[in-house]
Amino acid sequence: MSQPRWAVVVPVKPLTVAKSRLRGALPGVPHEELALALAADTVRAARACPLVADVLLVTDDARVGAVARELGARVLPDLPAAGLNAAFRYGAEAAGTGWVAGLTADLPALRPAELADALRAAQDGPTARRYVADAPGDGTVLLTAPPGVDLEPRFGLRSAAAHAASGALPLTGEWPSLRRDVDRPADLAAAARLGLGPRTAALAVGCAAAPR
Repeated sequence: MSQPRWAVVVPVKPLTVAKSRLRGALPGVPHEELALALAADTVRAARACPLVADVLLVTDDARVGAVARELGARVLPDLPAAGLNAAFRYGAEAAGTGWVAGLTADLPALRPAELADALRAAQDGPTARRYVADAPGDGTVLLTAPPGVDLEPRFGLRSAAAHAASGALPLTGEWPSLRRDVDRPADLAAAARLGLGPRTAALAVGCAAAPR
C-alpha cells in the first residue's frame, strides 16, 4: 500500500526583515538575496520529497512568492499577518484534512530523502503531533500532525520544549540536513559542510570568488 502524501507549510517573512542574525554572513552578498536563497533551497528540497504532494508557502513578499511558484509551490498571502505561528496555522488550515507538516524556511542543505524519512517516522507509532528539533536541540525545524489533528505550532524561542509541553512527541532520527537550520553565520558554515542547495551554494561560491 502506498503511504499517504503530505502537505508541507513553509512561512517566509518579508525579505527585508527575514533572518536578521545572518546579516553580513556572506560579505558582498545582499542580505535579501541570502534570505531568498535559503527559502528557495528549502522549498526545492520539499518539492522533491517523494512523500510531499503540496508545498504551501505563506508570505507577503512578492519576490519569495515568485520564486516559490517557479519551484512548484502554492503561494498564500499572509492574511493573518500575526507572526510565524499564525502563518503556520493559516497554511495548515488551507492544506485541508490530510497529513500536514510545518517546515522552517532556513534549511539550505535539506535532502529530500531525509525529509521523507522523518515524515515516514511521523506516520508510524502513536497518532499524534510530532516534531524534529534542530541541531542544537532547542528549536524546531519540523512539526507534523495527522488527519483530524490541529498543527498547534509553538515556533519561537525554545520551541522544542514548547512543542513537547503542548503534547507533541519528538522524532529522534539523525537527519543532519533536516536539523541544520541557519540562524547565524556559524550555522551557514555548518550547512555548507553538509552541502548547500543550488541557490545558496551559488551565492557562497560567488562570495568566495569575489576579490578581497
